[in-house]
Amino acid sequence: QVQLVESGGGLAQPGGSLNLSCAASGSTFIVNTMGWFRQAPGKGRELVATMKHDVPENITESVKGRLIISRGNRENTVWLQMRDLRHKDTAVYYCNAQSRAGEMVSNEFWGPGTQVTVSA
Repeated sequence: QVQLVESGGGLAQPGGSLNLSCAASGSTFIVNTMGWFRQAPGKGRELVATMKHDVPENITESVKGRLIISRGNRENTVWLQMRDLRHKDTAVYYCNAQSRAGEMVSNEFWGPGTQVTVSA
């Protein structure tokens, strides 16, 4: 099992910044992909960005250049730098970890989520 804990959410003004972090613990050796998803009020969960090992991938078009994903040297931490925040970025942000080979996911874990609210 892998446990994920997010931190860094909160309130930001439009155009502002926040930094999210996610720390993985437990059997992290089985994880090769980590990333972020988000769920806005009344909407389904959507992908933000993932990293397989140290390579960013699957970055949603609407966040490119504004939300930047990175991983720690030991690959059990993933960050999301959020810049130029917009109202539409308001959502609960979830950390995700996977054991993945190609498109096949053999294990998947989720954090409890952290709220990001963009409001003046």
